[in-house]
Amino acid sequence: MSIETISLSGRKKLVSHKEMSFLERMYLLAIVKGMIITIKHLFTRKVTIQYPEQVRERSPVYRGQHQLKRDEQGRENCTACGLCALSCPAEAITMTAAERKPDEKHLYREEKYASIYEINMLRCIFCGLCEDACPKDAVYLTTSKTLVASSYEREDFIYGKDRLVMPLDIAMKNAQLKNAN
Repeated sequence: MSIETISLSGRKKLVSHKEMSFLERMYLLAIVKGMIITIKHLFTRKVTIQYPEQVRERSPVYRGQHQLKRDEQGRENCTACGLCALSCPAEAITMTAAERKPDEKHLYREEKYASIYEINMLRCIFCGLCEDACPKDAVYLTTSKTLVASSYEREDFIYGKDRLVMPLDIAMKNAQLKNAN
């Protein structure tokens, strides 16, 4: 007896309900196959590393901690266009735009800036689409060994501008290196 089913993707699948033999009903063959796989894994090299003492080598295309970049004068690059939030498949980025006041010209490049910029690191899949979508080169996934710190509280994984904006001394050092070359 066969039954035709339709999956969520719309593809038809023919399911057969044939009578099982005595060996199949005993599941003896399935148990033996499972034991063979288990015994094989007993003699393979373990992939577990002892983390604090041993550090796993990262891929050359590793995308790590998010960072909001600054320009050569120490001003934030982000103009709150929202393209990073739109491109994020996990919907991990939220932002609120605000108008720059005349006395804040030394803080922000454009007239619009992100007054609130948050990334939910529990949702983030580190795909880098936010970095690719940014027209101002403001979002950057560092290649450093910095990982998202562990915590017991969910609120600790929502990173605001206080944790994301590049420190001013690093921005100035990068500007000096750029000018030297």
